[in-house]
Amino acid sequence: MERLIIVHWNKSTGPEPLIQYPPEKEFPKKDLFLKIWAQHELNKENFLIELEDQNNHFISILQEFESEMYFLVLVLSGKKEKEDVISPDILAIIGKNLIELMNTNKMTRAISEAFNTIKNYNKLESEDLINFFQDKIKFTILQILRNGVISKTELTNLLRQEYGFSTVNIDLLLISFLRENLILKRSIPGSKECYFLIKDFTCARVPPKRIPDEENIEQRVLKKYKKEFIKFYSKYNCSQELENKAIINFLVDKDVYLLIKNLRNTNLSVNDCLSLLNNRQDLFDELMDKKILFEAKGIAYLFSDIRFLKFSPFYIIKILIRRYKNQEISLNQYLYHTELLLNDLKDQPILFNYSVI
Repeated sequence: MERLIIVHWNKSTGPEPLIQYPPEKEFPKKDLFLKIWAQHELNKENFLIELEDQNNHFISILQEFESEMYFLVLVLSGKKEKEDVISPDILAIIGKNLIELMNTNKMTRAISEAFNTIKNYNKLESEDLINFFQDKIKFTILQILRNGVISKTELTNLLRQEYGFSTVNIDLLLISFLRENLILKRSIPGSKECYFLIKDFTCARVPPKRIPDEENIEQRVLKKYKKEFIKFYSKYNCSQELENKAIINFLVDKDVYLLIKNLRNTNLSVNDCLSLLNNRQDLFDELMDKKILFEAKGIAYLFSDIRFLKFSPFYIIKILIRRYKNQEISLNQYLYHTELLLNDLKDQPILFNYSVI
């Protein structure tokens, strides 16, 4: 994505571009915005339209705020389908949020966050999940949601008053949660805009799908690999490792993540591994020591893959019971979240209610 532009439709003078990010370039010519407006007028049943010229592809979403019309324009280089850029529903949330902040001092930061959210939308799923551990406020929100249903107002106030996040753009922050299908946003009787955690996730070592065989490794080395493999996984304690965040620290290192992705498909020489790790010999030695890698005769093999596990958070049901008894949530909130979780249990037994990413 090249640019994000917000345009106001003035009933007397036509389109008025208000702000764009990045801000360096001049706004496109007025003719372009007239063409975009014309497409919106011709396709009133669709709030999102697309337009192309010789060099760029444009996606525009229409928004109404305080009886005034605006459109949010994405400028893309080359042809891309809108589904390849971002979900239309999520784009609508971004547009609504930006328009409402238009005349506030939060606008500059908000449009920057919106641009980067859209631009990075098509990251691999596992890369997006890593960001939950890197971004302090997202990790805090996840911890809060693990206590069960919460309203938008309560969540915003909690982040500000209890955790000290003074500038909270909650709609943009929660886009990643919606994209990963971790939460549902619903208004229920007596409570407007509540958030319900419906999927949780963690990460753990798992045996690699591809292990050495006799065709690409000597029998003696293969025997040693299998012996260490059985010894390690028979004693492996997943919960203990997560508590000290050792696995997470490996994942958030981009060089380690790239190395693991490569080793999932092929074995690599030690020199190639060091090259991917930017010649950090100490890091390579640590990966060996922590049994992420196995090395023999100058060739490195993946010994422990690191994967995210998504699962239904049935543990929340017990928390919901306690919170309802303590009058922290309403009966409607308690029943709705409990029903969401139990419906998952009907579809699949608890032991198999997870997915590996």
